[in-house]
Amino acid sequence: MALFCLLLFALTPAFRGQYLAQPVNRPNIVLIIADDQAWDDSGAYGNKKIRTPNIDRLAREGMKFNRAFVAISSCSPSRSSLITGRYPHSTDAEQLHWPLPAEQVTFVEKLKAAGYWTAASGKWHLGDYVRDRFDLVDDPGEAGFQTDPQTGKMLAKDDSGAAGWLPTLRQRPKDKPFFCWFAALDPHRDYVENSIPNPHRPADVIVPPYLPDTPEVRRELALYYDEIARLDGHIGSVMTELEQQGVADNTLILFISDNGRPFPRAKTTLYDSGIKTPLIARWPKKIRRGAVANGLVSSVDLAPTILQLSGLPIPPTVQGKSFATMLTNPGAKTRQEIYAEKNWHDYEDRARAVRTERFKYIRNDYPDLPLTTSADSGRSPTMDAIRRLRDAGGLTPEQSRIFRTPRPTEELYDVIADPHEFKNLAADPRHAGTLAALREKLNQWGRETNDVVPPRRTPDEFDRETGQPLPNRTRPRPAKKEIFSPTGTTGR
Repeated sequence: MALFCLLLFALTPAFRGQYLAQPVNRPNIVLIIADDQAWDDSGAYGNKKIRTPNIDRLAREGMKFNRAFVAISSCSPSRSSLITGRYPHSTDAEQLHWPLPAEQVTFVEKLKAAGYWTAASGKWHLGDYVRDRFDLVDDPGEAGFQTDPQTGKMLAKDDSGAAGWLPTLRQRPKDKPFFCWFAALDPHRDYVENSIPNPHRPADVIVPPYLPDTPEVRRELALYYDEIARLDGHIGSVMTELEQQGVADNTLILFISDNGRPFPRAKTTLYDSGIKTPLIARWPKKIRRGAVANGLVSSVDLAPTILQLSGLPIPPTVQGKSFATMLTNPGAKTRQEIYAEKNWHDYEDRARAVRTERFKYIRNDYPDLPLTTSADSGRSPTMDAIRRLRDAGGLTPEQSRIFRTPRPTEELYDVIADPHEFKNLAADPRHAGTLAALREKLNQWGRETNDVVPPRRTPDEFDRETGQPLPNRTRPRPAKKEIFSPTGTTGR
């Protein structure tokens, strides 16, 4: 009789709701995505000139990944790749501004079906076909205006893209685990003065060697630092809010960037300055404080990792590998190499790369095209200074590489001895074995993922010299793909 009463009580709505409200070992998850932040532009990763106390705190209280990479250094394709766990060319959204097709499977819908409350706030950039994967989408649009998800009232303009993060957290159902996709607009161009109360000084910035050290470059880097600091403040607010709600201990915070800094020879390239990303995981209940992981991780690995940690099966569409074991064992290694690609982003280009812990191999499928920076960067004071120095013969060979045509079809770098990837070893006979092995790895990856060359090239949307829109400006449209070709040959 007692057992019968207990079973009857368990089937009542009140008890059932209480039971479901306390899932065992299912973490809440908050994914924070920076927009164009380089992997090393925070105190946690060694740049002490940028004020990032909250990112630094995440690293102190969680795990920092030193070899994390995105699958593409381009905004929307990177996000489509991350949310599906698939390489960009496998998402059918591999070019900038292509929406993620409705038939693509995302890890978010799997969380939602399993009882998670799912929300996205901030930069969207995934198209309209997958909005229904979230219970809530708070999209400020390019203007930066946000709407309070609870009241529907317009909030003050906030170019950071983070104004809706706290209102989103505060309206979550309290009887469900939650997943939040928080995507900033910082530190994306264009930059303005005084985005934070105490701006960084141009004299204090660190100029990477592939950029000339000029007043224009320093000033823009300082403004870029300012937006990283503004983003850092919003990250701190999220951490405080989780603590005040009493859910911080069982909430996994993941911090990542979609690609490298929006400067020449960084964003849209396959060098580490473009594809290497900060990745920090904080989960007080599970992750040891101050842990550091040196194994290779790709952004396509986040989807299977999140699903595994949530106790859910990984769908066969996912191409990434879960790194869940690394969260409790920082010395674990889940992959021997990562793969990355480059496709149309304002301008036509196509390249592929494979990177191990020591070497990177890049194959340029369109070597006749220069390594043109993104259009917004091309219109910047930094590029004005670079063009003036180019015309005066004042650039170093490394700084002028963005103008060089033809580019080498193959590039090989020892990324430990040459972290900025300046010395191409592809023609060095001492590295012929490494070159051949990585070339075959890349070709095999192409076959396995059906990486095929388009039958025609997509026209540029902007002028490569000025970054200004072309008279015939049109957004690219998908073209029928051909069978895999490791050489990348295609019509013009």
